[in-house]
Amino acid sequence: MGVTKEIVEATLTSKLSPAHLEVIDTSGGCGASFAVEIVSEQFEGKRLLDRHRMVNAALENEMKEIHALSIKKALTPEQWRQQQETQTS
Repeated sequence: MGVTKEIVEATLTSKLSPAHLEVIDTSGGCGASFAVEIVSEQFEGKRLLDRHRMVNAALENEMKEIHALSIKKALTPEQWRQQQETQTS
């Protein structure tokens, strides 16, 4: 069957407990390709590269079948809140 959007969402939810998670299937029916936007308290004090590594590590088993993974945002809850305020101003 392969990796689905729902599997990616479930795995990230169980391993990173996100306050916000958006997974978009970008495969267009060809392979498994996803774009991810994730907000997690576990990112506090971590550099962006480390956050991306955390997402990749959480999806370690799924990555064997994922063709492409684009991490659009990996933010702390505070960064997410500030970004939301900026967008509504």
